Amino acid sequence: MRKRDQWLAAPLGAGLAAALLSGCGSEDGNAAGTGESVVMGMSDEVLSTDPASGYDPGSWLLFNNVFQSLLSFPKGSTVPQPEAAKSCKFKDDSSTVYQCTLQDGLKFSNGHDLTSEDVAYSFRRTLKIKDKNGPAATMLSSIKDIQTPDKSTVIFRLSRSDATFPQKIASGAGSIVDHTEYSMDKLRTDGKAVGSGVYKLDSYDKSKAVFKVNASYKGPATVQNKGMTLKFFHGEQDSLKDAVVKGDIDLAYRGLAMKDIADLETSGGKNIKVVEGTSAEVQHLVFNTKDPVVGKVGVRKAIAYLIDRSSLVRDVYKRTAEPLYSVVPSGITSHRTPFFDVYGDRPQLDKATAALKSANISGKVKLTLWATPVRYGPGTVPEFQEIAKQLNASGLFEADVQSVPLDEYEKGIEAGKYGVYVKGWVPDYPDPDNFTSPFFGEDNVLGNNYQSKEIAGILPATAAQGSRAATVGDFVKLQNTVAQDVPLLPLWQGKQYAVSSDRISGLQWTLDSSTVFRFWEISKAGKG
Repeated sequence: MRKRDQWLAAPLGAGLAAALLSGCGSEDGNAAGTGESVVMGMSDEVLSTDPASGYDPGSWLLFNNVFQSLLSFPKGSTVPQPEAAKSCKFKDDSSTVYQCTLQDGLKFSNGHDLTSEDVAYSFRRTLKIKDKNGPAATMLSSIKDIQTPDKSTVIFRLSRSDATFPQKIASGAGSIVDHTEYSMDKLRTDGKAVGSGVYKLDSYDKSKAVFKVNASYKGPATVQNKGMTLKFFHGEQDSLKDAVVKGDIDLAYRGLAMKDIADLETSGGKNIKVVEGTSAEVQHLVFNTKDPVVGKVGVRKAIAYLIDRSSLVRDVYKRTAEPLYSVVPSGITSHRTPFFDVYGDRPQLDKATAALKSANISGKVKLTLWATPVRYGPGTVPEFQEIAKQLNASGLFEADVQSVPLDEYEKGIEAGKYGVYVKGWVPDYPDPDNFTSPFFGEDNVLGNNYQSKEIAGILPATAAQGSRAATVGDFVKLQNTVAQDVPLLPLWQGKQYAVSSDRISGLQWTLDSSTVFRFWEISKAGKG
């Protein structure tokens, strides 16, 4: 089989404003599509076809291909470029007024014109519905007002300085919907989607989603296929592997077992290839700081001294991930390794014992680790079982693992039922803000009752800083604070993988740190 391909994305640069002002890449792409249609398999679910609700990898995969945003991340880059917009820029030095001018002639896939009214409506709608499973609270909370002085101009007035606003609206949270097709007060639940993106959603059900090239699309993308069929395998890893090996699907993305990726890489056969890309996906062990057991910082530090991440990524993830020692992952500006510096990379029984003693604990600590089987990857439950094994091997803990379906799991976190649980994170945009504000800001996604006055001051200060390089010192302080307080324990940083037949090309342009899976970059050669 062909060797593994690894592709690295360009780092976040200082030329953001220049790129946004230049309108680079705004020429019409090849909307007609070329080559053959592609069939792809995935074990992730698409939890919503409505951008006001979906805030999960499967849903955003759909949004990024069906809807346009004002800006988008081009392949191999973490700097947004104009997409539906012709240009965008901050109008003041305080980063609180952001203005975009739309391209001429934009249309939705139903033939309706796309104007500034649709843009404003899309953001207002998401904010008004404020669905708990949507991006409103985490991504769009800085929007105070939106003005549309004419059909091509949109002006966002923000309640606070937010230099990362361009990156936020370049994500799935910035998806533009047709105001005549979506209710302002409720979510769309008919499984349909109307956007102006590269593809239109032709059909969607529990077994598959069919995407056809949108002939009305106007933007920088050039389409390399005639369409995409996305088959859902609902967590069935063996079935997903068998389908790609047998040629029932052209490629598999997200959800293959780690052992299967490793096996296919070495013995998949001459017609199968494994493509590896960069990723800033992370996973954390989260502690409820009001829990009677792990609410004690000494208990949390003891766990930090005992976790062997290298064993986890070797034995459970078959080296398809890397150990993570901070909340800001490798490849993101300001990344440091404070958990390595403080707690080491191998179990330290003496220091764990001392940490428990500082919490006035002398006997074994009874602990339940809570997980959910699919949402954060198929390795989550085996990983937690290995963590429990590591803790129990120390003689200091009596830990077990409980796994429950996602709905029950989320309700348990919200009710404060769990002391220790898992949270994974696929970033919305490649900036340290996106690995910190959602975890430690208001309405955070962790639900672990952690508060820090220092971090509460750092987050707005860094958001107001237009030069992202100038935020490094503050984000380093934040990472050190998290390592000292241990409200969570970083476990691993993932890699992205896709497995395909040798007839598939272009996957290297879908697997970068922007996390945008670009259907249009994938092509399929005819049979020789």
